Amino acid sequence: MDDDNNVALLKLDAHERECAERMKNIQFQLDTVDKRLDQGMHKFRSIERLLWLLFPVILGADAIAQNLL
Repeated sequence: MDDDNNVALLKLDAHERECAERMKNIQFQLDTVDKRLDQGMHKFRSIERLLWLLFPVILGADAIAQNLL
């Protein structure tokens, strides 16, 4: 009976180590995805600023073109 308990405890300990390693890998992957999303957000903001800067230029060019025609 005591051997069965020891075997069960050893299996449980191995299972917990395996789960801890899996959780470590999952957390690493989530951190990597989080960093990539932050980088993508930075690029998106840069593109958004560029579009907001181009908007008045396009409107100004249209206004000038209408006055010349």
